[in-house]
This record gives sequence, structure tokens and C-alpha cells, in this order.
Amino acid sequence: MVIYLSLRSEPKWLLKAPLSTMASVPGVRRSVLLVALLLATVGMAAAAQAPALRSGSTDPLTGVRSGLQRDWVGQRSVPRDVAILVLAGHADSQGIAGAGTSGAVVDLQGAAPMQRGIRDELYWNLEVARRVVALGQQRGLNIRFYDPLQRTIRNGDDPRTNWSVGKQHAAAGGYAVEIHFDAYGPDGVGSGVIPALHRPLSRIDESLAQAFGGFPKHFRGGLGGPRRGITLLEIGKLEAPLEPALRNPASREQALAAITQRVVNALELGVGDQPASVHSPVGLAAGDQ
Repeated sequence: MVIYLSLRSEPKWLLKAPLSTMASVPGVRRSVLLVALLLATVGMAAAAQAPALRSGSTDPLTGVRSGLQRDWVGQRSVPRDVAILVLAGHADSQGIAGAGTSGAVVDLQGAAPMQRGIRDELYWNLEVARRVVALGQQRGLNIRFYDPLQRTIRNGDDPRTNWSVGKQHAAAGGYAVEIHFDAYGPDGVGSGVIPALHRPLSRIDESLAQAFGGFPKHFRGGLGGPRRGITLLEIGKLEAPLEPALRNPASREQALAAITQRVVNALELGVGDQPASVHSPVGLAAGDQ
């Protein structure tokens, strides 16, 4: 796609200026912002159908993928009607160790959190998990969401925690996946799947890894969720380009729609279905144009 921006009436120096400079000039600001928003929307639509990228490569929406060596392949077939349980990472550990990342904008730039009382990672985990389940149900998947509601549960083996509910679900033959966003900067690795341990890995694990990347099976010695049969899906590091796309009201719906569609497409492929036609992300509201 080629987008032309007419600046014939502007001085020649402006034609070579960066967008940030052009946007500061009266009469040009509106056109530049419209082009930037259009480009973002087109990029997010493509991101929903992103092909498998190499380990360590960069996705236009979710950012860098895990560059760690993936030492597994998911080959176990699962039935079309397998029960899929979606969890929001850190939904029961706010205010204690393991609360998740606040994100680069909050920690480094001093921005207010998306919701008082919880880390930004949990805010986005909940947004994505709920949307994945809603779209998955629309497409006929046997999928549900669990929310412990109690945001601080100190005992990880409490029957209300993600760990306990996910463990029980996996032990009964279902597929449990917990949504996460990775830490920003050098503390984070990037997007990818950290598979459940102690069971043959499934085609759902493989399909998600093709869509988001993968981590070693025993990442950090085996995390709490995978040791209980729960696959962890890191959507991406909570930093640019992903975090600004989520936080900006003008691009938020498009970004969430692209992520949701990519996850659900992978789930459908994992149970042996071709994904439904990917719908275009929600368009800009009139007030954003």
C-alpha cells in the first residue's frame, strides 16, 4: 500500500522533515496524524495474521520474539471439542511477590497505571483473556475463562488460585493456558510459549508457538504454572511498540483485536480447524479522525 500526503504548498525543507516535526506545523498536524493512525491500523490488521517469524525476530505489534532456543515440538493431537481454560496471569497475586510487571510507561515515565490497585500487566492480561474467550466461543470452541476475583491470595495452592484451577482442569484432560505480558527491558525475553510440563505437548502448544514464538521447555527451571500443567503465553514485552499501541485510545481496540484474533486463530489450528476469516480490526471512531 502506498499512501501519498500532499504538501505542495509547504516549504521544501518540510518535505524531508520527520513526522514529529511535520506534526508541529499548523495545517499539517491533522494530515500527519491521520496517516500515522492509518498506518498503525493497517499494521495491526496484518499482525492478526502474522506468519511464523524466526526466533528473536521482531513483530510489528508484539515486538521482539523470544530468542531462546525452543527445545520442543507439540505433536499430540487434541479433539475439536477439547475443553480450553483461559486464565489471566497474576490475577490472584497483586500486592505480593509475583504481581507481574507495571510496564515501561509506568515505571520509567511515571504514568498512572491503567487501573488503580493492580499492575498494568494484569490489566492487559484480563483484557486479552476475556476477549479470547468471547471470540473463541463465537467461533465454536469449547472455551471458558476463570477469574479468581480475589486479587491477593497468598497461598498458591489455595483452591481459588489460577494454579489450582488450571491444574485440576489439565489433570481432567483439558487444555489450560495463562495469558501474560513479559517484563520490559533486559528483564524480559519477548513473546512466546512456555509449555506445560509432565505431559506430551499438544498441537495447540505448537500452533501458539508458531504464532508467538517459544521458550525452552524448562525455562528458569520450570515455572509454577507449567509444573501444574498450565501453558503460559507471553504476548510480548510491555514496552514499545506493544505498550504504546495498547495505551493509546486511538489504537487500543485495533491492537487488542489483532492480538485476540492471533490467539484464537492459533487455538483453532491447534484443534485441527482452519481459522475463520480474520475480520478487520475495529475502525477509528469519528472523534478520532
